[in-house]
Amino acid sequence: MKLSDIDEVDLLLLDLLQTDALRSNQTLAELAHISPPTCLRRIKRLRDSGLIARQVALLDADILAPLLGYGLTAMVEVTLDRQGADWCEAFEARVAPDAAVQQCYRVSPGPDFCLVVVARDMPDYLALAQRLFTSDANVRNVKAFFSVKCSKFDPRLPLKSST
Repeated sequence: MKLSDIDEVDLLLLDLLQTDALRSNQTLAELAHISPPTCLRRIKRLRDSGLIARQVALLDADILAPLLGYGLTAMVEVTLDRQGADWCEAFEARVAPDAAVQQCYRVSPGPDFCLVVVARDMPDYLALAQRLFTSDANVRNVKAFFSVKCSKFDPRLPLKSST
């Protein structure tokens, strides 16, 4: 599937799925003004093309916090000593699989990476920092910003068919 094959109906389906991926095929078809078999075919094509990377449940961290512990989210800037492709890829390969790392971005200019990490509490964050940053001789600088409140979290990509 080429990007030029995507039309307004595909964009609408993608937007609807971003909002609620649990909608039935029948409901999606009605909202997109297409037949259920056409809807099913289009969604399968979008999945097969890789545009729909995966479907997940988004959990409410505030509700889970009492069960899991206090809960700490940090945005962490990481600067490496050596920024060659091999060094950056080695850092990514080491930190990205860690369950505490929710997001990992290679950025420019400024630090080399920005990470979003979660920890139960400060001792848990310190263990994470030791595991991911302190033990890496190529990490020159780490700067963490701890979230005191999340005003917005929305993983949706804005699509031109969105309202």
